[in-house]
Amino acid sequence: MSVREATAADLPDVMNVLDGAALAVDAETVRASMGSGGTLVAVSEDGERVLGALVLDGCRIEAVAVRRRRRGQGIGTALVEAAGERRERLTAAFDADVRPFYAKLGFEIEDGDESGRLRGER
Repeated sequence: MSVREATAADLPDVMNVLDGAALAVDAETVRASMGSGGTLVAVSEDGERVLGALVLDGCRIEAVAVRRRRRGQGIGTALVEAAGERRERLTAAFDADVRPFYAKLGFEIEDGDESGRLRGER
């Protein structure tokens, strides 16, 4: 597995991964992120299959998702680490059930807003 910047040709696969994780990120947001080098994909060894995707808006993680059958294999971690190499800082808003993921990656986590989502910065 390797991580690289997504290309326009990756858009259908990126959207498939995000939709499979039930993340509400529209194609226009992903396209805009791609234009600024902010969409990363984790691809299989042969480069043929997108295994996961991360979408940035500046330093904010809009979404990170991994194909269901590939979860728990370090792919999400690799995507966030690669994003961290490209940005001086990262921020994220997320649900409490993924708090351990962000905590393990070194995010300082604050209580959520009225929607109950937590906020993290690294």
